[in-house]
Amino acid sequence: MRLIALDIDGTLLDSRWQLPEANRAAIAEATRRGIEVALVTGRRYDFAMPVARKLDSPLTMIVNNGALIRSKEGRTHLRHLLPRSTAEQVLELTRPWREGATVIFDRPLENQLMLEVLDPDDSMRYAYYSRNLEFIGLANPLENCLTEDPIQVMLSGKVAPMRKAEAALRGAPFVEEFALAVTCYESKDFAMIDVIHPVCSKGSSLAEWAALRGFMREEVMAIGDNHNDLEMLSFAGIPVVMGNSVPSLKTYGWHETGTNDENGVALAIEQFALREAAPCD
Repeated sequence: MRLIALDIDGTLLDSRWQLPEANRAAIAEATRRGIEVALVTGRRYDFAMPVARKLDSPLTMIVNNGALIRSKEGRTHLRHLLPRSTAEQVLELTRPWREGATVIFDRPLENQLMLEVLDPDDSMRYAYYSRNLEFIGLANPLENCLTEDPIQVMLSGKVAPMRKAEAALRGAPFVEEFALAVTCYESKDFAMIDVIHPVCSKGSSLAEWAALRGFMREEVMAIGDNHNDLEMLSFAGIPVVMGNSVPSLKTYGWHETGTNDENGVALAIEQFALREAAPCD
Protein backbone atom coordinates (compact mmCIF):
# COMPACT_ATOMS: atom_id res chain seq x y z
CA MET A 1 0.00 0.00 0.00
CA ARG A 2 1.53 3.29 -1.11
CA LEU A 3 -1.45 5.56 -1.77
CA ILE A 4 -4.89 5.88 -0.15
CA ALA A 5 -7.53 7.86 -2.07
CA LEU A 6 -10.46 9.09 0.02
CA ASP A 7 -13.74 10.66 -0.99
CA ILE A 8 -14.90 13.31 1.50
CA ASP A 9 -18.70 13.62 1.70
CA GLY A 10 -20.44 10.41 2.72
CA THR A 11 -17.06 8.73 3.20
CA LEU A 12 -14.47 10.58 5.29
CA LEU A 13 -17.11 12.74 6.99
CA ASP A 14 -20.03 11.30 8.96
CA SER A 15 -23.69 12.04 8.25
CA ARG A 16 -23.40 15.29 10.25
CA TRP A 17 -20.46 16.37 8.07
CA GLN A 18 -18.07 15.94 10.99
CA LEU A 19 -14.64 14.28 10.85
CA PRO A 20 -14.59 11.27 13.21
CA GLU A 21 -11.52 11.10 15.43
CA ALA A 22 -10.98 7.45 14.44
CA ASN A 23 -10.65 8.44 10.77
CA ARG A 24 -8.24 11.25 11.60
CA ALA A 25 -6.09 8.94 13.73
CA ALA A 26 -5.99 6.18 11.08
CA ILE A 27 -4.92 8.67 8.39
CA ALA A 28 -2.23 10.10 10.67
CA GLU A 29 -0.86 6.61 11.34
CA ALA A 30 -0.89 5.72 7.64
CA THR A 31 1.06 8.84 6.68
CA ARG A 32 3.45 8.25 9.61
CA ARG A 33 4.24 4.89 8.03
CA GLY A 34 4.98 6.53 4.70
CA ILE A 35 1.68 5.90 2.93
CA GLU A 36 0.53 8.85 0.83
CA VAL A 37 -3.07 10.07 1.27
CA ALA A 38 -5.13 11.97 -1.30
CA LEU A 39 -8.53 13.53 -0.77
CA VAL A 40 -10.44 12.94 -4.00
CA THR A 41 -13.60 14.98 -4.09
CA GLY A 42 -16.16 16.83 -6.14
CA ARG A 43 -15.63 19.83 -3.86
CA ARG A 44 -13.69 22.87 -4.95
CA TYR A 45 -10.20 23.25 -3.48
CA ASP A 46 -11.21 26.04 -1.09
CA PHE A 47 -14.31 24.13 0.06
CA ALA A 48 -12.25 20.97 0.66
CA MET A 49 -9.48 22.74 2.58
CA PRO A 50 -11.41 23.15 5.88
CA VAL A 51 -11.56 19.34 5.99
CA ALA A 52 -7.91 18.98 5.00
CA ARG A 53 -6.84 21.34 7.78
CA LYS A 54 -8.44 19.04 10.33
CA LEU A 55 -6.04 16.31 9.25
CA ASP A 56 -2.59 16.89 10.68
CA SER A 57 -1.04 14.98 7.80
CA PRO A 58 0.50 15.76 4.40
CA LEU A 59 -2.19 15.47 1.73
CA THR A 60 -2.70 15.67 -2.00
CA MET A 61 -5.96 17.35 -3.05
CA ILE A 62 -7.66 15.93 -6.15
CA VAL A 63 -10.64 18.25 -6.40
CA ASN A 64 -13.46 19.24 -8.79
CA ASN A 65 -13.93 15.54 -9.61
CA GLY A 66 -10.38 15.33 -10.91
CA ALA A 67 -10.13 18.59 -12.87
CA LEU A 68 -7.51 19.98 -10.48
CA ILE A 69 -4.72 18.38 -8.44
CA ARG A 70 -3.12 20.64 -5.86
CA SER A 71 -1.05 20.19 -2.72
CA LYS A 72 -2.42 20.98 0.70
CA GLU A 73 -0.04 23.97 0.67
CA GLY A 74 -1.54 25.31 -2.56
CA ARG A 75 0.89 24.18 -5.27
CA THR A 76 -0.93 23.18 -8.47
CA HIS A 77 0.29 19.86 -9.92
CA LEU A 78 -2.25 19.25 -12.73
CA ARG A 79 -5.18 21.18 -14.17
CA HIS A 80 -7.70 20.30 -16.89
CA LEU A 81 -10.00 23.22 -17.70
CA LEU A 82 -13.28 22.95 -19.62
CA PRO A 83 -13.02 24.87 -22.92
CA ARG A 84 -15.03 28.07 -22.82
CA SER A 85 -16.80 27.19 -26.08
CA THR A 86 -17.95 23.89 -24.59
CA ALA A 87 -19.17 25.63 -21.43
CA GLU A 88 -21.22 28.01 -23.58
CA GLN A 89 -22.88 25.08 -25.36
CA VAL A 90 -23.57 23.34 -22.05
CA LEU A 91 -25.27 26.43 -20.62
CA GLU A 92 -27.42 26.79 -23.73
CA LEU A 93 -28.45 23.12 -23.71
CA THR A 94 -29.29 23.12 -19.99
CA ARG A 95 -31.20 26.41 -19.95
CA PRO A 96 -34.35 24.69 -18.52
CA TRP A 97 -32.31 23.91 -15.38
CA ARG A 98 -30.60 27.32 -15.16
CA GLU A 99 -31.92 27.95 -11.63
CA GLY A 100 -29.37 25.49 -10.27
CA ALA A 101 -26.50 26.32 -12.64
CA THR A 102 -23.06 27.49 -11.47
CA VAL A 103 -19.89 28.13 -13.46
CA ILE A 104 -16.74 27.45 -11.44
CA PHE A 105 -13.33 28.98 -12.15
CA ASP A 106 -9.81 28.45 -10.84
CA ARG A 107 -9.39 31.91 -9.32
CA PRO A 108 -7.65 33.06 -6.12
CA LEU A 109 -10.76 34.12 -4.19
CA GLU A 110 -13.43 36.34 -5.72
CA ASN A 111 -15.70 35.13 -8.52
CA GLN A 112 -14.76 31.46 -8.26
CA LEU A 113 -18.46 30.51 -8.30
CA MET A 114 -20.56 32.45 -10.77
CA LEU A 115 -24.36 32.40 -10.42
CA GLU A 116 -27.14 34.11 -12.29
CA VAL A 117 -29.08 34.87 -9.09
CA LEU A 118 -28.27 34.51 -5.40
CA ASP A 119 -31.64 33.82 -3.78
CA PRO A 120 -31.86 33.66 0.05
CA ASP A 121 -35.20 31.85 -0.35
CA ASP A 122 -33.49 29.00 -2.23
CA SER A 123 -33.78 26.42 0.55
CA MET A 124 -32.05 23.74 -1.49
CA ARG A 125 -28.79 25.61 -2.18
CA TYR A 126 -28.54 28.77 -0.09
CA ALA A 127 -26.98 27.07 2.93
CA TYR A 128 -24.05 26.08 0.69
CA TYR A 129 -23.91 29.49 -0.96
CA SER A 130 -23.94 31.28 2.41
CA ARG A 131 -20.78 29.38 3.43
CA ASN A 132 -19.09 30.49 0.21
CA LEU A 133 -20.16 34.11 -0.17
CA GLU A 134 -16.58 35.38 -0.45
CA PHE A 135 -16.11 33.20 -3.54
CA ILE A 136 -19.41 34.04 -5.31
CA GLY A 137 -20.02 36.47 -8.16
CA LEU A 138 -23.11 37.18 -10.25
CA ALA A 139 -23.57 37.32 -14.04
CA ASN A 140 -26.90 37.70 -15.81
CA PRO A 141 -27.10 35.99 -18.18
CA LEU A 142 -24.67 33.45 -16.81
CA GLU A 143 -22.93 33.15 -20.20
CA ASN A 144 -21.44 36.62 -19.60
CA CYS A 145 -19.05 35.21 -17.01
CA LEU A 146 -17.22 33.08 -19.59
CA THR A 147 -14.27 35.40 -20.10
CA GLU A 148 -11.85 32.48 -19.65
CA ASP A 149 -11.96 28.68 -19.55
CA PRO A 150 -13.73 27.48 -16.37
CA ILE A 151 -13.01 24.38 -14.35
CA GLN A 152 -16.58 23.17 -14.75
CA VAL A 153 -20.24 23.90 -15.13
CA MET A 154 -22.31 22.51 -12.25
CA LEU A 155 -26.04 21.83 -12.15
CA SER A 156 -27.90 21.01 -8.96
CA GLY A 157 -31.46 20.32 -7.94
CA LYS A 158 -33.99 17.64 -7.09
CA VAL A 159 -33.20 14.14 -8.35
CA ALA A 160 -35.92 13.89 -11.03
CA PRO A 161 -35.09 17.12 -12.91
CA MET A 162 -31.37 16.39 -12.62
CA ARG A 163 -31.93 13.02 -14.27
CA LYS A 164 -33.60 14.85 -17.16
CA ALA A 165 -30.68 17.26 -17.36
CA GLU A 166 -28.23 14.35 -17.34
CA ALA A 167 -30.15 12.64 -20.15
CA ALA A 168 -30.09 15.86 -22.19
CA LEU A 169 -26.33 16.18 -21.71
CA ARG A 170 -25.62 12.54 -22.56
CA GLY A 171 -27.64 12.99 -25.75
CA ALA A 172 -25.91 16.23 -26.76
CA PRO A 173 -24.37 16.34 -30.26
CA PHE A 174 -21.14 17.60 -28.65
CA VAL A 175 -21.11 14.95 -25.89
CA GLU A 176 -17.50 13.99 -26.65
CA GLU A 177 -16.36 17.48 -25.63
CA PHE A 178 -17.05 16.96 -21.92
CA ALA A 179 -17.34 14.40 -19.14
CA LEU A 180 -20.02 14.14 -16.46
CA ALA A 181 -19.61 13.43 -12.76
CA VAL A 182 -22.95 12.76 -11.08
CA THR A 183 -23.53 12.77 -7.32
CA CYS A 184 -26.96 11.73 -6.06
CA TYR A 185 -28.40 11.79 -2.55
CA GLU A 186 -31.71 9.98 -2.93
CA SER A 187 -32.61 10.33 0.75
CA LYS A 188 -32.23 14.11 0.52
CA ASP A 189 -33.81 14.32 -2.99
CA PHE A 190 -30.76 16.24 -4.17
CA ALA A 191 -28.35 15.65 -7.04
CA MET A 192 -25.41 17.44 -8.66
CA ILE A 193 -24.01 17.15 -12.17
CA ASP A 194 -20.48 18.39 -12.81
CA VAL A 195 -19.62 19.02 -16.46
CA ILE A 196 -15.84 18.82 -16.73
CA HIS A 197 -13.03 18.37 -19.24
CA PRO A 198 -13.52 15.14 -21.22
CA VAL A 199 -10.36 13.48 -19.89
CA CYS A 200 -11.41 14.03 -16.28
CA SER A 201 -12.89 11.81 -13.62
CA LYS A 202 -11.81 10.99 -10.12
CA GLY A 203 -10.41 7.75 -11.53
CA SER A 204 -8.47 9.16 -14.49
CA SER A 205 -6.89 11.88 -12.38
CA LEU A 206 -6.03 9.42 -9.61
CA ALA A 207 -4.39 7.21 -12.26
CA GLU A 208 -2.52 10.23 -13.63
CA TRP A 209 -1.29 11.16 -10.18
CA ALA A 210 -0.30 7.59 -9.31
CA ALA A 211 1.73 7.37 -12.53
CA LEU A 212 3.52 10.64 -11.74
CA ARG A 213 4.35 9.32 -8.27
CA GLY A 214 5.51 5.97 -9.65
CA PHE A 215 2.78 3.96 -7.92
CA MET A 216 1.21 0.88 -9.50
CA ARG A 217 -2.57 0.55 -9.28
CA GLU A 218 -2.12 -2.54 -7.10
CA GLU A 219 -0.52 -0.22 -4.53
CA VAL A 220 -3.54 2.09 -4.42
CA MET A 221 -6.61 1.81 -2.18
CA ALA A 222 -9.69 3.96 -2.87
CA ILE A 223 -12.71 4.43 -0.62
CA GLY A 224 -15.98 5.99 -1.84
CA ASP A 225 -19.74 6.01 -1.59
CA ASN A 226 -21.35 7.69 -4.63
CA HIS A 227 -21.71 7.51 -8.41
CA ASN A 228 -18.81 9.88 -9.05
CA ASP A 229 -16.50 7.46 -7.19
CA LEU A 230 -17.04 4.65 -9.71
CA GLU A 231 -13.99 5.35 -11.90
CA MET A 232 -11.76 5.87 -8.87
CA LEU A 233 -12.84 2.56 -7.36
CA SER A 234 -12.47 0.81 -10.73
CA PHE A 235 -8.86 2.02 -11.01
CA ALA A 236 -7.74 1.14 -7.49
CA GLY A 237 -6.13 -2.20 -6.82
CA ILE A 238 -7.99 -2.25 -3.50
CA PRO A 239 -11.46 -0.69 -3.98
CA VAL A 240 -13.51 -0.23 -0.82
CA VAL A 241 -17.19 0.75 -0.80
CA MET A 242 -18.78 2.45 2.20
CA GLY A 243 -21.64 0.69 3.96
CA ASN A 244 -23.81 3.74 3.25
CA SER A 245 -22.92 3.86 -0.46
CA VAL A 246 -25.41 4.06 -3.31
CA PRO A 247 -26.66 0.53 -4.08
CA SER A 248 -25.06 0.35 -7.54
CA LEU A 249 -21.53 0.50 -6.11
CA LYS A 250 -22.23 -2.63 -4.08
CA THR A 251 -22.85 -4.71 -7.22
CA TYR A 252 -19.19 -4.93 -8.32
CA GLY A 253 -18.01 -7.35 -5.65
CA TRP A 254 -15.65 -4.82 -4.10
CA HIS A 255 -14.66 -4.78 -0.43
CA GLU A 256 -17.27 -3.18 1.83
CA THR A 257 -16.50 -1.35 5.04
CA GLY A 258 -18.70 0.24 7.71
CA THR A 259 -20.85 3.29 7.14
CA ASN A 260 -19.60 6.85 7.53
CA ASP A 261 -21.23 6.86 10.98
CA GLU A 262 -19.30 3.69 11.89
CA ASN A 263 -15.82 5.06 11.07
CA GLY A 264 -15.78 3.04 7.86
CA VAL A 265 -12.67 4.83 6.59
CA ALA A 266 -10.70 4.00 9.73
CA LEU A 267 -11.82 0.36 9.60
CA ALA A 268 -10.67 0.03 5.98
CA ILE A 269 -7.32 1.72 6.57
CA GLU A 270 -6.67 -0.51 9.57
CA GLN A 271 -7.63 -3.66 7.65
CA PHE A 272 -5.88 -3.05 4.34
CA ALA A 273 -3.06 -0.62 5.10
CA LEU A 274 -1.98 -0.70 8.73
CA ARG A 275 -2.06 -4.44 9.34
CA GLU A 276 -0.20 -5.02 6.09
CA ALA A 277 2.37 -2.35 6.97
CA ALA A 278 2.76 -3.43 10.59
CA PRO A 279 6.35 -4.43 11.45
CA CYS A 280 6.97 -8.12 12.08
CA ASP A 281 8.16 -9.31 15.50
